[in-house]
Amino acid sequence: MECVFCRIIAGELSSRKVYEDAGFVAFHDIRPRAPVHVLVVPKEHVEKLSDYPDTEEGERKLGALFRTANRVARSLGLEGYKVQVHVGEKGGQEVFHVHVHVMGSPS
Repeated sequence: MECVFCRIIAGELSSRKVYEDAGFVAFHDIRPRAPVHVLVVPKEHVEKLSDYPDTEEGERKLGALFRTANRVARSLGLEGYKVQVHVGEKGGQEVFHVHVHVMGSPS
């Protein structure tokens, strides 16, 4: 398994987890760009956001990803925060497993 996020999900690599449920895991970014900077990662390996199909199933999965990002931000006490997604190499994506950056400062 070469995907670093899949290895974190499998417990092969350590992380500072802040949230986990049946479909997602969230952990602190190792190169934070804000006082609070966590990554929300689906447990299902999908390389990039644009790989989700334009179907009800794809819509459901994307909705769950962003609901989880909101849930994580609230659990961390972030009243205002930035949600960022890089899509593809030209979009600045470095790890090819869908993930959402949640960044902000605690209240």
